[in-house]
Amino acid sequence: MWFFSENRIVYSIHGGPMAGRLNYQTVAFQCIRPGELWQCNWLEETGTIVSLVYDIKNAKITTMIGFSKGHWEHPEDAHGDKRNPEDYARWRQLAEHGNNRDRLILSDR
Repeated sequence: MWFFSENRIVYSIHGGPMAGRLNYQTVAFQCIRPGELWQCNWLEETGTIVSLVYDIKNAKITTMIGFSKGHWEHPEDAHGDKRNPEDYARWRQLAEHGNNRDRLILSDR
């Protein structure tokens, strides 16, 4: 995972059912405790919600991932690279499974 800028990350997944995914996302960061904890949240094209907490002192990352039904049931369709138009279109179709709706990720304290 590369924290590219104040509102962008780039990542690739190397293991598990989502292995083979290369992506970048617009994210919302918030400092929970200066010098200790940061939170990063984003919404995937697939409808999946991701929240990551970085514990600086303990050098640990904890995540919460709310997979969309399409993303979870068809993980191989989520493989690829967002810069490839065919992969991107296929990912967006995964959000159509179930009852996903447009969402805005809001970090608050």
